[in-house]
Amino acid sequence: MPTRPQKHSLTLNGHRTSVSLEPEFWDAFREIAAEKSQPINALAAEIDASRGMEIGLASAIRVFVLLHYQSK
Repeated sequence: MPTRPQKHSLTLNGHRTSVSLEPEFWDAFREIAAEKSQPINALAAEIDASRGMEIGLASAIRVFVLLHYQSK
């Protein structure tokens, strides 16, 4: 059953931003960060730095999570 996005604050390179993701994506994103022994802010900063300007951060995180689990 679909769930509503939840807004959380992240700090990317010293700047605060908020990102809205569904709880399932937040859980998966935290799990991936733990697997990589990284804080979610650091992982989000990496994703932010590598995304194009035509894609939002929330979408980039969703795609990152999807590709991570597809590669397993």
